[in-house]
Amino acid sequence: MRRFVEGVDRSQTTLFPESLDDWIGEDNPVRVIDAFVYALDLRALGFDGVVPEATGRPSYHPAVMLKLYIYGYLNRVQSSRRLEREASRNVELMWLTGRLSPDHKTIANFRKDNGRAIRQVCVQFVVLCRCRFAPKGEIRNSTKSRGVLCR
Repeated sequence: MRRFVEGVDRSQTTLFPESLDDWIGEDNPVRVIDAFVYALDLRALGFDGVVPEATGRPSYHPAVMLKLYIYGYLNRVQSSRRLEREASRNVELMWLTGRLSPDHKTIANFRKDNGRAIRQVCVQFVVLCRCRFAPKGEIRNSTKSRGVLCR
């Protein structure tokens, strides 16, 4: 097969970069998701499990689950089974979640138990995205709000 582009042998050992950060560009949208969720007060928004229980199996932090959910919202991945699959094979989600990959039942339960808080966060995220790409000083109407002045 001389005249074709050849791939690397599958049994060949490769060394990926030591850090997942090397794979995620500075302008990648997952960095916006990470910063947005970091800035939220999850307890004030009403998320369950912000303070871990003293007994039982450790749970995933609500911020990790929210990042996963917002990533799915942004990329039109709505199924909890598809989110589970993406978390284990998608480099962006590995970076975003710290290489955690919750199972589909955990994702579905997070969505069920925190529905109202997730909706509030999604509205805030849409407002942030609209203001980010709107001219300064313009008033944008957002879902379920009267309008937001973009600064």
